[in-house]
Amino acid sequence: PLSFADLNSVNTIKKIGGSKEQQELRKLGFVPGTEIVVVSKTNGNVIVNVKEVRIAISEELARKIMV
Repeated sequence: PLSFADLNSVNTIKKIGGSKEQQELRKLGFVPGTEIVVVSKTNGNVIVNVKEVRIAISEELARKIMV
């Protein structure tokens, strides 16, 4: 899961779990095959860089993104 990824390491999204979450994340650019970098982890939130944009997601949501 993305929540276990190391900071500042480049990862590739393999799949996204949960149908509702999957639709919302796709709208934000989280699609399988896309490179993603974890920038920061604080207070239960994960800040990621995906497609040159920084986005904050909950750690719970980050657990549904497989890298």
